[in-house]
Amino acid sequence: MSTLTDWFHANAHTLDTLDPDAPLDELEPVREIIGDAAVVALGEGAHFVTEFDTARIRLLRFLVERCGFTMLAAEYGFATGFAADAWAHGEGEPDDLTAIGGQLATWVNGGSLRWLREYNAHAEQAIEFAGVDLPTSSALRTVLEPVEAYLGQADPESLPRLRTALAFADRIGGGSAVSATTGWGRLPETEQDALTATLSRLLLRFRALEPRSIERTGQAAYDLAARHLEAACALDYTYSAMHGVLTGNPMPGTPLSGDTGVRDRYMAESVLWHLDRHLDHAGPDARILLLAHNFHIQKTPVLHEGFFSALPMGQFLADALGDEYRAIALTHTGDSVPEMTLGEGGDSGEDSGEIGFSAAPTEIGAPAEGTLEAELCTAGLGAAITLTDLRGLPEPIGKLRAQSAVTEAPLPEAFDAVLSTPGASLNG
Repeated sequence: MSTLTDWFHANAHTLDTLDPDAPLDELEPVREIIGDAAVVALGEGAHFVTEFDTARIRLLRFLVERCGFTMLAAEYGFATGFAADAWAHGEGEPDDLTAIGGQLATWVNGGSLRWLREYNAHAEQAIEFAGVDLPTSSALRTVLEPVEAYLGQADPESLPRLRTALAFADRIGGGSAVSATTGWGRLPETEQDALTATLSRLLLRFRALEPRSIERTGQAAYDLAARHLEAACALDYTYSAMHGVLTGNPMPGTPLSGDTGVRDRYMAESVLWHLDRHLDHAGPDARILLLAHNFHIQKTPVLHEGFFSALPMGQFLADALGDEYRAIALTHTGDSVPEMTLGEGGDSGEDSGEIGFSAAPTEIGAPAEGTLEAELCTAGLGAAITLTDLRGLPEPIGKLRAQSAVTEAPLPEAFDAVLSTPGASLNG
């Protein structure tokens, strides 16, 4: 046996179940992995996977019940996260979730939010929810409307410019990054530039008038409006960054390496924004559990076949928090995974018209040589549910599965631990 094979035999902790309602004792090794970290991120190697959804709910339950976590944050729109938090505390009807966050947000995070609402209904201490992302629907109007309401009090002279941006937003639409980017791409280049200029001027004036605006509205209202306006600028940039990736017809000079990290920087700042405010009213024991794709939570740059895609949220959080941030990847050793396809035609379990893509099981074969998943299989653990603390790896591993491909993820630098399941079936 190789050194790595021996090590995985000795150190991979085998779990009996992913059932969220099962006894939690077998998850006690998680306590050692996370230590006293204030922010613990749980990833997923692909969206829309049943096994990842149930594993994260099981871990959520453990971290809340056994480790005292007090907030759930997620790859969910920052702006709509406040309404989702109210829903998670029992407001409205159980089936209101899609109306609050949209179809895609519910598909990605609905299971965890439904668990949270049920938990809060009976808990002595309710758990808060926070969105940290750009609008999941990628609809620019979602973040511009609250800015419009704020400027009505703080700076009415800026409203005509804001409403110009809203007119562009309505032409772009939303639903998902796919559908909104497609809408943005239909705008003439001169209008794309006009939107960017409009948003930039709004943000520059917003910052220039900060003291006067705070006098009129208070610090908290100003800070919240700033997050929304910054989201609008980041979303506009993201349309441009994604356009060539989605269409195969990039505009001159796009995408630049690292472009998609604009979104990740916004997400990281949102996590820290929520952590600061949560500490203020929940006290020094406040702890946040963060749900997002592995790409977003890892602590090293995201590389696709050598192309530098982004500095991820996890890298910014690790830089800001040090050991107070821990990241646990979720992956699988199966031979298929749900993959996204532009347009209709996949068995997504959802109406893909609104979101512009569908998802369907895609054959990917056995784990590729050099991946963490292949090492688990070589150790005879491919058919098991395993939890492994990667910080003691005797040799580095450089690759991890991501969607239907393989990404460069130097371990253990990228993640502190990994939970692996034997399969990845489509949810929905």
